[in-house]
Amino acid sequence: MKMRMFLLSAAALATVFVSSVFAQQSSTTPADPQSIAQRKDNQQDRIAQGVQSGQLTARETANLETKEAGLNKEEHTMRSEDDGHLTAADRAKLNHQQNRLSHQIYDKKHNGRTR
Repeated sequence: MKMRMFLLSAAALATVFVSSVFAQQSSTTPADPQSIAQRKDNQQDRIAQGVQSGQLTARETANLETKEAGLNKEEHTMRSEDDGHLTAADRAKLNHQQNRLSHQIYDKKHNGRTR
């Protein structure tokens, strides 16, 4: 009888633990609106740090800022088409574009050119 209670308790505990892990993972998806805004801030900070450290030239900075502004404009257009919301497809597209821009920031910061 004690063994049975032990196994039931262990199973219940495992169920609670596993469900809490999945709940945490689903609430931090990379394409949720909060992470889109956070990524924009992070990328702006990375560009500013590159300017400050001399890793980015003026031309590279202007190029990255233009791309960032285009991405922001596209997000604004997407939101205006859906009453201020982003669809799942819009979030996925923005996430993909942010990934590309992030790689470009890295490449430009590490290409050996300095101001």
